[in-house]
Amino acid sequence: MEEKDAEQKQDRLRWAQTLIAQLRSAIGKTVVVPEETLVGAIAALIGGGHLLIEGVPGLGKTLLARTLAAVSGGECNRVQFTPDLLPSDITGHVLYDMKSGEFRLRRGPVFCHVLLADEINRAPAKTQAALLEAMQEKQVTLEGRSLPLEEPFLVIATQNPLEQEGTYPLPQSQLDRFMLKLHVEYPDEAAEMRIVQANCSRSNSNSLHTAAIVPVARPEDIRLLQGIISAMTVDAQILAYVVRLVRATREWAGFDHGAGPRGGIALLRTAQAAALINGRSFVLPDDIKRMTLPVLRHRVKLSADMELEGYSPDDLLHDLIAATPAPRA
Repeated sequence: MEEKDAEQKQDRLRWAQTLIAQLRSAIGKTVVVPEETLVGAIAALIGGGHLLIEGVPGLGKTLLARTLAAVSGGECNRVQFTPDLLPSDITGHVLYDMKSGEFRLRRGPVFCHVLLADEINRAPAKTQAALLEAMQEKQVTLEGRSLPLEEPFLVIATQNPLEQEGTYPLPQSQLDRFMLKLHVEYPDEAAEMRIVQANCSRSNSNSLHTAAIVPVARPEDIRLLQGIISAMTVDAQILAYVVRLVRATREWAGFDHGAGPRGGIALLRTAQAAALINGRSFVLPDDIKRMTLPVLRHRVKLSADMELEGYSPDDLLHDLIAATPAPRA
């Protein structure tokens, strides 16, 4: 019986490796991003968390988000966040039908598998908050009715840096609901040459070519991957290491406040996803270290002195990781 269970686990692991390799290949054919960005995006998808992508305009944030949604095979809706966007434009509302004399429910674009919230920080806080319930509880309440969202449900949001004109900072309560925050930086010279060459060989170099992407997974496949991650055995030392890192952010010099327990949950979950992406059914300390920056950088707040001196959360988190002892065995 034990041998049969072990064989089944190996079969599931091989299946997961094959599917993840197909996801990586499909994304890599459409968008050129660094390895860490690609791993973070896939970790959010198969880890069951939400993804925030930040970068200056023109670096492919929307293309990455649309590509990730396309290869996952689920229903995808896109909302362009603007200053005049209303909460009901996202969640939906109830309309009175004059012909039938009845109220009818109009479901908003949030009712899908993947919601692309493009330039989320261009809408005011009231509109941003419309996503809070959906992101945390996987449901939407309209006129007193709680309507569940179909699993898997993933919000992929893009934003420009706050120093860009016409943006609104996301409230901390919403930032905390994003499992990962990825920074999209300027590409290196070789990558930029590939991007320019690939786009100039197309008839319309400004279009986002995602319509031709063939999905390599189905929603049920993503749910199975999430189930494999949930079933991973985590060593007690790994769990303790995650908690030490998260608790250290609350006392680290230079942070006004640190990450809460949700940060520890997200860190362990993404580390499990990273392990599966690397073909393992167990988590190593290196998986934790690899995911610490994207998981915690938006959950900590720099002190005013650190901001004035030009430090970033990543700078302090690097020091924190180096000073926090990792399991050796």
